[in-house]
Amino acid sequence: MAPRRLAFDALPGWAADDHAAAFAAYAATVDLLDDDWPRAGATAPREFFEGNFTPVLIGDPPALLTGYYEPEVPGALGRTDDFRHPIHARPEGIGDGPWFSRAEIVAADRLAGLELVWLSSAVEAFLAQVQGSVRVRLADGTVRRFGFAGKNGHPYRSVGAELVRSGEVAESAISAQAIRAWCADHPEAVADLLNHNASYVFFRSLDLPEAHGPLGAMGRSVTALRSLAVDPDHIPLGAPVWVDAEGIRALVIAQDTGSAIRGPQRGDIFCGSGDAAGQRAGALRLGGRLVTLLPHALAGRIAP
Repeated sequence: MAPRRLAFDALPGWAADDHAAAFAAYAATVDLLDDDWPRAGATAPREFFEGNFTPVLIGDPPALLTGYYEPEVPGALGRTDDFRHPIHARPEGIGDGPWFSRAEIVAADRLAGLELVWLSSAVEAFLAQVQGSVRVRLADGTVRRFGFAGKNGHPYRSVGAELVRSGEVAESAISAQAIRAWCADHPEAVADLLNHNASYVFFRSLDLPEAHGPLGAMGRSVTALRSLAVDPDHIPLGAPVWVDAEGIRALVIAQDTGSAIRGPQRGDIFCGSGDAAGQRAGALRLGGRLVTLLPHALAGRIAP
């Protein structure tokens, strides 16, 4: 279906949303966009969006909306009996093409010396890679934060989808919590399951205020329930996006990307940090539609 313009009154729940919260998220990255994208004016947030943007439906619904989060887990800066599974810094000189796969990295310990922090299990280290960020609580009560620094160039493959495909977990029940539980019940099979995903993510240490979210693809902190990971081949980074799904009707901002986020009706909403956010993200799998708000001139070119 060709992109088509919609009216704001065709967006269920539009009038009831917190437009000020959406505007604050939009303002956090609009300075990174070109002059086609409107800056703040004297108008109220709702009037700002309605006066400067046209809703455009790109692609064919139903959408697939999932959630991601920033895990917060215990760890240590050095290896101990309790913390034996590291996350790593990006090696120098690996380029943009495929490097060693996850299985090859682990089998030959190819990242020795690049350990940033040590976690309690291979599963927690793996899930930190899937989310692309992590908060690590040290024994002295301090928290270190780590964010995405690149990957090894191999395609992402979902271990959750593999558990569903093999009949180990029902599709309706798959989540990070279900993956943890399955791995706890099948310790002998954990390595093979994780190696199903040849992609390997590298990290860097971050110095961020406690209240700020992790860094998204635009290099700015994302905002819980107001930032969305999208496919930038279809939805421009920085664009407002109306989420029209059961239980979620809100204006969010396209400020992140993800290896599994492909297509114009695919979105991954940032749910926050810590266990409660993880529970919410793990349970989020909705249809509906994503409607992108584009500046009038751009909307006219895309959906004449």
